[in-house]
Amino acid sequence: MTMAFIRLFFILLFLLHFILVSSNTGSPYPNRRRYPYHDCLQGRSLVEDKAALLAFKKSVLVDPKSTLANWEDDVHVCNFTGVTCNEQHHRVTQIDLSSSGLVGKISPSLSNLTALQLINLYENHFFSSIPPQLSSLPCLQTLVLNQNDLNGPVPDSFALLTSLIVFAVMENNLTGPLPPSFFSNCTQLKVIDLSFNYITGRIPMEIGNCPGLWTLSLYNNQFVGQLPASLTNTTLYNLDVENNHLSGELPSDLVSKLPNLMFLHLSYNNMRSHGNNTDLYPFFATLGNCTGLTELELAGMGLGGKLPSSIGHPSLKRLELQESLIVGSIPPEIRNLSNITMLNLTSNFLNGTIPEELSLLLMLERLLLSHNLFNIRIPLELAKLPHLGQLDLSNNKFYGEIPASFGDLLALRYLFLNNNLLSGTIPPQLFKCSNLYMLDLSYNKLTGRIPQEIIEIREIRGFINLSHNLFEGLLPIELSKLENVEEIDLSSNNLNGNIFPQISSCIAVKAINFSHNSLQGLLPESLGGAIDDMGNSSSNMLTGSIGYIAPEYGFGSNTSIRGDVYSFGVIVLEMVTRRRPTDDMFAGGFSLHKWVKNHYHGKVENVVDPSLIQASMEQSSEVKRMWEVGIAELIELGILCTHEIPSTRPTMLDAADDLDRLKRYLTEDTTATFASSLGISSSTIGAN
Repeated sequence: MTMAFIRLFFILLFLLHFILVSSNTGSPYPNRRRYPYHDCLQGRSLVEDKAALLAFKKSVLVDPKSTLANWEDDVHVCNFTGVTCNEQHHRVTQIDLSSSGLVGKISPSLSNLTALQLINLYENHFFSSIPPQLSSLPCLQTLVLNQNDLNGPVPDSFALLTSLIVFAVMENNLTGPLPPSFFSNCTQLKVIDLSFNYITGRIPMEIGNCPGLWTLSLYNNQFVGQLPASLTNTTLYNLDVENNHLSGELPSDLVSKLPNLMFLHLSYNNMRSHGNNTDLYPFFATLGNCTGLTELELAGMGLGGKLPSSIGHPSLKRLELQESLIVGSIPPEIRNLSNITMLNLTSNFLNGTIPEELSLLLMLERLLLSHNLFNIRIPLELAKLPHLGQLDLSNNKFYGEIPASFGDLLALRYLFLNNNLLSGTIPPQLFKCSNLYMLDLSYNKLTGRIPQEIIEIREIRGFINLSHNLFEGLLPIELSKLENVEEIDLSSNNLNGNIFPQISSCIAVKAINFSHNSLQGLLPESLGGAIDDMGNSSSNMLTGSIGYIAPEYGFGSNTSIRGDVYSFGVIVLEMVTRRRPTDDMFAGGFSLHKWVKNHYHGKVENVVDPSLIQASMEQSSEVKRMWEVGIAELIELGILCTHEIPSTRPTMLDAADDLDRLKRYLTEDTTATFASSLGISSSTIGAN
């Protein structure tokens, strides 16, 4: 379950409860509200409500879906799109204009709608600050402003919204610290979502004044300090504070007093484990009090220590400990994770054996052990996991042969064994995994021919990477039957013979690399032309990939350029990052654009496929510099083309011009220069 889904689930559940109950009672919490609802209906009239809504409409600059088309003087206000009145049609009680694409400012005139219980402006393009006048809505219980372009701080005056239950402003540009008085006075708060903003300062200790708080999502902000101990006064079962600057030891005392926790996401902060960052046992031991804990994410903090025997929490479905400093072996108590579906131990210092008890995790769907120090044969027990859909053992020192029993993993979609010491041939049984989407066996010592059985994965839609091995013989004609594959990389092997023209049957291919073999002949026109253009250029991996994106969009002639520049941008970012929306990084609900934008910060190593970085390191300093420029340019181009606001994206013609300019630069065309038509500057990028 992705965090985006979790957040949406929490909010929708609350909105549904709000709507169902309020339709019968006029208020969803008649016994708990702090302001008598009948008082909200007094003092103003439906005529004044209509005037306030028409004033709001005037502040909307763009209405792409004509959502407000019937907001007119001659239409009854209770018939306005997105507007709900109470049963007697005395007052307006709800405004729901979600996913309307509206552009403009939120008019302070909404403060005149004093009977409002719900405002939902989710997924629009409202900009400027949140009007502090909204604090004049005494009975407002649900305020959802997610996914807009709002800036500035949360208004101090919001402390007057004492009936507020749901406050969601995710994915805006809010800044400044949170006003402590907001939590001191708004004690009915149950759902708080401030994710994807730029809010600073400490999490106010006054947040403990909200005893009914059950979801607190502060993901991707700039919070500092420690988690306030006052959170133990709440009923939290979703706590997400990932991607901040929080510090201190892992909050054992806090967690032990939150028995209802189901989702605990602490990743990418500055926390440490106990014993001066050497002992994980105390924290995992306290998790025994959280009997319903489903997701635990502690990634990207450099936590030190060994995996403790207490790791086997039976209710966990998702455990993320990647990018830490964990040493030693995986303990046999791992068998107690009987409900685990995703286990991520990537980028640690694990070594030793992988216990056979791992085969008892029959619900496991994703096992990620890449970038560790395993120096063993691949355990045969891994083939006993019936639901395993993603297996990543890359960037270790696994040796020996690929187990033929992997062919029994019929649910397998992603298999990454690259950057190891594997030898022998590819077992033909492997291709019984007919659901494979991505297969990467690159940078090993595999020998023999590419098996003809590769045809059995004809539905593969991602990529096949067998590069940098010792494969020999002819290209198997069966490759031409993989008509849905997007990328094929067989470079740096000992393949020989002719390129068969049937390779053009791979109608979905966007990138193909046969370089550094002994192949002869021409690639079909539709795939980019002569093999020599790829085989003899030291900057081949980039120029080849760029060249083979072109046919899909008709880049051969400016007059023929058509298509969706957003889709093009996604392809560019996928090519450079090797990321797909189904990859582990998207568990937080990111789009590819947002993931790259949030992690890039001018440093290509933060987002680029490690094999591409590794390949660039093998080049001369001059060529390496060209690669760095080229990769950075592609990232910037992809970010521009996938911008959330369509009007800010370049045209396909602009994108094509820049791609052509970059290709000429990488092929050392002396006429190629950057000033880019999109404003991309390689000199600026290279300076980072």
